[in-house]
Order: sequence, then structure tokens, then C-alpha cells
Amino acid sequence: MTAEHLPILQVAVPLALAPVCLLIGNRHLVWLLATAGGLFTFVCAAFLMVSVFNQGPLTYYLGGWEAPWGIALAIDLLSAFILLLVGLVATLTLIWGKASIENEIPGEQLSLFYCMFMLAVTGALGIVATGDAFNVFVFLEISSLSSYAMIAMGRDRRALTSSFQYLVMGTIGATFILIAIGLLYMMTGTLNMADLAARLPAVRETTTVLAAFAFLTVGVSLKIALLPLHQWLPNAYTYAPSVVSAFLSATSTKVSLYLLIRFFYTVFGADFVFRDHGLQYILMPLSLIAIFAASGIAIFQKDIKRMLAYSSIAQIGYMTLGIALVSQSGLAATIITMFNHGLIKGALFLAIGGIFLRTGTSQLAKLGGIGRTMPWTMGAVVIGGCGLIGVPLTAGFVAKWYLIVAALEGAAWVVASAIVLTSLLTVVYVWRTVEILYFKTPGDSVRDIDEVPMSMLIPTWLMVAMVIWLGIDTTLTVGLAEQAAAMLFDVTP
Repeated sequence: MTAEHLPILQVAVPLALAPVCLLIGNRHLVWLLATAGGLFTFVCAAFLMVSVFNQGPLTYYLGGWEAPWGIALAIDLLSAFILLLVGLVATLTLIWGKASIENEIPGEQLSLFYCMFMLAVTGALGIVATGDAFNVFVFLEISSLSSYAMIAMGRDRRALTSSFQYLVMGTIGATFILIAIGLLYMMTGTLNMADLAARLPAVRETTTVLAAFAFLTVGVSLKIALLPLHQWLPNAYTYAPSVVSAFLSATSTKVSLYLLIRFFYTVFGADFVFRDHGLQYILMPLSLIAIFAASGIAIFQKDIKRMLAYSSIAQIGYMTLGIALVSQSGLAATIITMFNHGLIKGALFLAIGGIFLRTGTSQLAKLGGIGRTMPWTMGAVVIGGCGLIGVPLTAGFVAKWYLIVAALEGAAWVVASAIVLTSLLTVVYVWRTVEILYFKTPGDSVRDIDEVPMSMLIPTWLMVAMVIWLGIDTTLTVGLAEQAAAMLFDVTP
């Protein structure tokens, strides 16, 4: 397979499969088709990764119309890395999710659910692949609207209100982003990101461009759930169907953070963002508050999915902390954390989804002693928890290690200390969970349940295995992240 048409196929295939899924009434066939679509995106992403690594960035012009007249797709190391994460998570969650989806989604809505899932995948991939600012908004809306619909399908009535809350806040964020894109177009006359980067220096100190920068930063920060713009995330992750929680937690905020990095470094430029306007002085305290506050709140949660949701807000703080360090090593640490945390949180939500399938609850008080009856699933929870803490030989350790190194390189001793201290807070809520799930006496509701089927265990443990593998062999994550960061800083690795 040549890489020439892969950028467009990566986006077009799941988009084309979405209406087909809607028309298929057979639950087995529609699952098979959606899973094949997810696998196709992963294979495409893998080929793109190899191609970009060996040959450099790819640009694909739709219809042969070159920018600025046509729409371009642009794939570099960073975008290929995130495409790989989205394709991998989509494939494994779909393979895992057949039994879970049929348990949590009414039969008459299964086709609609798979249609929405394909659209969510399309939107996430399109955001990462496009080189056109307006199409960023288009794909963002495709991803968001399908996510709202999937969250609302949760069988708990609170899923509907959670979806509505996400819709309201997501719409505000999308409106801010659209205003920013419109202002940039007004000042430059182009929507192509490469052209924007070339034309902005002549007008970047104008009030209009500064307003665009502010609108974009706030809008995307809402999409990544950076505290205090995080209110939509806990309920959305808690009450969504299990497969949706797993997919969104592993990909949604990472794709939005990718968007922030892309605009900061390749459109506005790092000098404009950090040297001229000092965004790091806002981003740094917000990131530190996020990792302390969200980790502290997670300790007191009674629902394990809600606990993991607040853990995600803390992890987002780690990622933005790396950006706020304003260094190549800090950016590399952020990219490593994005990929590694995606796998860790995906594995955890898949394992919790398995528990939910067997028990119908994610309330910790009702799951005491379940580790004795579901040992393989709980083993995945323990290893995923170790990844969140940053235990050596897990991907989480690699992410936190490089964040600490980046902080120390910048003489930010307070930041390095904060990373260590918040890891101790993570120990508290992870150990509290393990204590309840392993050492409490099993109640009647969990004493006689069975382990989840192999069709769910295998994808879960594939993610767990990658969490361990990437904690031992850092060639993929660290190597690619450092090269991507060097490219964005325009430094030869």
C-alpha cells in the first residue's frame, strides 16, 4: 500500500461507513463493519507513520487543487503519532465492545450507535489530518455532535443531562474557535494553516489577531477540559456507555490538545505565544491547580468511573504543564504523556466496562471483593492504576520521568516537586480502589459472577501489555516525541 492516498482514505473510509452502518439492521454485521473500519484506520495510521518517518511530512491536495485554492491534508510526525493512537484505540474498543454495547444500548439503536461511533472516529482523525483551519472546525463538530449522541444513549437517565451539559459547553468552545478562525481569515485571506503561518507575522500584533489568539486558546482549552473549563467531563465519562467512556477518555482530549499544539507552534509560532504574550504564566498555574485539585477530588469519589474522570483532568494538567515549560524537552514530555495516558486510561475504562457488564454498577461500595471473582479484569485495573501513579516499568513512569527531567532542565524545582507530590495523591485513590476491590469481603452481588469473555479480555490486556511494553522499550514513544518536538521547535534532532 502506497502512502499517496492514505491521508484521505484515513478520513473518508470511516465517514463512508457511517451511513452504511445506519442502514444495516443486523447487530452482528454492523459491529463487524464498524470494527473493520476501525482496523482500517489503524493500518492506515501505521503506514503513514512509517512513511512520514522515512520520507518526511506528507501533503495531500483534495481534487489536485493546491492551497490556498484547495483543501490540504498535512501529515507530519506529530499528527501521524496521534492518528496511530486514535486508530489503535478505536479498533480495540470496537473489538472489546460488542457485548458491552448490546448490554447498554437498546437493540433498535445499535445501528445508530455504530454510525455515531464511526462519525466520532472520522472527526478525530480529520482534526489531526487536516491542514485547513476551517475544516478543523468542521471535523470538530462532526466529532462533538456524534459524541453528544453516544453519551446520551447511556442507560442511566443522567446520561441525557450529561450529554446536554457537554453540548452546551462544547458549543461555546466551538463558537470561540470558529470566531478565531474567522478573524484569522479576515486578516490573512487564507484558511490553509501553512499560509496562515506565513502571512500572520505581518499582522500578528494587530488587535484582531490578538483577539483570534485569545478566542482560540479559550475555545480549545474548553475542549481539552483544562481546569476551570472542565465541568463537562466528569459526568460525560461517568454516565456514557462504557465503550464511549473508553474511546473518549483515550482520544478526545488528546486530539484537542494536539490542536492547541498545532496552532501554538505552527500557526502563531512559539515566540508569539510565549515570548511576546507570556501564555505560560497563565498555563503554568492552571496546570498545577488542575493536577492538585483533580487528584484530590478523585480521592473522595464513590464511583470508579467518576474517579477516573477526575484523574483524566489531572493528567490533562500534566500535559499542559509540559507545554508551559516552553522547552523542547517539555513539549516532548507532553507528547509522550498524550500517547501513554491514552493507552493507560483506555485500558482502565475497558476493564471497568467489563466490571459494569457483569455487575451493572461502577459504585465502589457495591464492588467490594470483586477482585477474587474477576481476577484477570482486576489485574488490568491494578496495572493501569500503576501506570497512572507512574510506577517504574509502566508507560506512566516514562511520561512522568520526562516531565520531571524537563522541569529540572528549566530549573523549575517547584514544578518537579509538584509532579512527585501529585503522584502520591494518585497512590491514595488507586490504593483505595484496590483495597476495596480486593480486600473487602465479596457481597452477594459479586460472589457468583463470572469473568468477562475472552473477546473482552484480549483487547483489554493488549492495551495493558502496551502500557508495560512502552514502560520498558521507549523507542517508539520517546524517539518519535523528541523528533516531533524538535520539528516544532525547528531544531534538528
